[in-house]
Amino acid sequence: MNIKIVLIQFLLLTFFSFSTVFAYEEMIDNFDNNPEKRWIFFADTVMGGKSSGSVTFSNNTNDNFARLVGNVTTQNNGGFIQIRRKVSGLDNSIEFINLKVKGNNQIYHVFLRTTGTILPWQYYKAEFKAVNTWKTVSIPISSFQRSSSFLSKKIKPANIRSIGLVAFGRDFKADLYVSEIGFR
Repeated sequence: MNIKIVLIQFLLLTFFSFSTVFAYEEMIDNFDNNPEKRWIFFADTVMGGKSSGSVTFSNNTNDNFARLVGNVTTQNNGGFIQIRRKVSGLDNSIEFINLKVKGNNQIYHVFLRTTGTILPWQYYKAEFKAVNTWKTVSIPISSFQRSSSFLSKKIKPANIRSIGLVAFGRDFKADLYVSEIGFR
């Protein structure tokens, strides 16, 4: 094979590899460009719970957003609805997760799963309140609580594999809007 072709292929592969990693080092999702391909909805019904809900992706004149709505119930050992997306390539210097949210004055959660959260019921969580006007919330990575003592006490951002926005833990009506989520 011609050395020039091999060199060009190497340079293109290197460029696209680094650009993919760089794009995620400070991941920001503003729910444009087919968010339904990145975000999935699911509820506690996957384990026999009775919660129900849905996610819609829309926009207004200023922002794209995801809207998570539903009925969260702790019946039958349930208690959550959520949307989740995969994450990779974060730099360990990441310190915060920023969210632009509004909602129905309820407490919601961010769940992180890492390379160490092997079982489906393992996660790290932090809560935030979604008031009825758009607000930016900044959550330190260091403030996330582990769901089990078997998990590491500290999260290394490079080990984060997914992020979830969750209505969780008690009986209530969920109505959460999110127009931006990012790591910094």
